[in-house]
Amino acid sequence: MDWTIVSGDANEVRTPIRIAAALIDDGAGHMLLVRKKGAAAYMQAGGKIEPGETPIEALRRELAEEIGLIPATEPAYVGRFQAPAANEPGHVVEAELFHLTAAHRPAAAAEIAEALWVRIAEAEALPLAPMTRAHVLPIALKLLG
Repeated sequence: MDWTIVSGDANEVRTPIRIAAALIDDGAGHMLLVRKKGAAAYMQAGGKIEPGETPIEALRRELAEEIGLIPATEPAYVGRFQAPAANEPGHVVEAELFHLTAAHRPAAAAEIAEALWVRIAEAEALPLAPMTRAHVLPIALKLLG
C-alpha cells in the first residue's frame, strides 16, 4: 500500500518521511515502546534517515541517541511499511522496520519522554502511532505472540 499526501493545492505532493524503526522484544513476550515529548502515541524507537545514511546506520544512531541501546547483534530486516505520521499531521512515514531481541533497560533521552516494556498482547490497549497499530503490532503478534 502506497501513501502519497496531496494537499488542497493540486501541485503539492509530499514525499513520505523516511525513517528506520525497531521492533524490539525482550525474549519474554514484551515489546519496547517509546513516546516522544509532547506526544500521546507510543511507537517504536527509531527516527529519520539522514542524507547519506543507510537505514541500518540510521537505526543504530537513533537507538543509541534515544534509548541508549547499542545492539549486540545485527537487527533483522523485516520490511518497508507506510502509514500516516503520528506527530506530523498531513504527512506519511515510510519505515524501514528491523527486529531485534534485547534485554535492555532503556534510558529515555533526546526527544523521548518515556520508554516502556509492555506485554505484546496488551499493547493494543495503549494509544499507538498508526504505523505501530497497522503494521508493527500485527507483526509482533505473529512473530512473538
